[in-house]
Amino acid sequence: MSRSTIYAHIDRRETGVATAAWAGYVLHTAFQPIYTLHGGKPVIEAYEGLLRPFRDGEAIPPIQFFRNVPAQDRLGVETLTRTLHLLNAGRFLDRSSLIFVNFDPSIFSDRKIIEDSLRDMRLVLHEADIDPSRIVCEVTEKKAISQSTLASFVTALREHGFMIAVDDYGAEDSDMARVSALKPDIVKFDAQWTARLMDTSPGVALLSLMVQEFAANGMKTVFEGIEETWQLEIAENSGAHMVQGFALSRPELAPSSFAIATPEESGTPPGQVAPDKGVTRVSARRLSPKLFGKRPLS
Repeated sequence: MSRSTIYAHIDRRETGVATAAWAGYVLHTAFQPIYTLHGGKPVIEAYEGLLRPFRDGEAIPPIQFFRNVPAQDRLGVETLTRTLHLLNAGRFLDRSSLIFVNFDPSIFSDRKIIEDSLRDMRLVLHEADIDPSRIVCEVTEKKAISQSTLASFVTALREHGFMIAVDDYGAEDSDMARVSALKPDIVKFDAQWTARLMDTSPGVALLSLMVQEFAANGMKTVFEGIEETWQLEIAENSGAHMVQGFALSRPELAPSSFAIATPEESGTPPGQVAPDKGVTRVSARRLSPKLFGKRPLS
């Protein structure tokens, strides 16, 4: 799918929100903040762009949507969703925040595909007025064609000025080898794996040790799937650089209450967020700036 074809799928609504149409689906961007923790107070450091597909007005689980994408369309659809996220990020998010976007390494089978895709992405970033240094490319757990192809892909991402994150660390036995080979800037810990470790004192000690080891090698860490306030305290005490989860904020469809559009731009009174017509946004639930709750460890 060429850049011109991708833009043919994208529509700008009256609110300024970009959506896309593909094979009977309407695709929306949702943003979920990623926070740093300072003395028990969360501060937004980044946002992750997430796809929210709809069909006939009904929300479709993203995993179900991607399963229905034919193999020959996977590259085009993934490119379309990233383009959507970047256009909405440039329009609505704070210009100092990082932006996490996903890449499936199994799609990038040769150097030409890689270079064409990243060149087009740079053009989108130029249009969205986003500096490439703000982009964090999450390399998902899906298998690449080969380790050498994956290494070549990550090298190309760096050459274009992007940061690298390894996603779902702890979900696979080969994760440490993947980190050692790719040397990412950020390691995102798998939510279910982290939650299990947080249930015991030895598990918490192991989390702290891994965070320290990654930090010693210049890698930041993100704990995903934080759903309870006691987990936030453990995350902070372990030294995790960033946290993400429902205990802080749920994903919201763009423009979201995280939007920075001025009242004049949005046509909305000060202190209110312009809703996207015909779409119900997921409400945010934020942690108040207070000490985290504590939970005894077994």
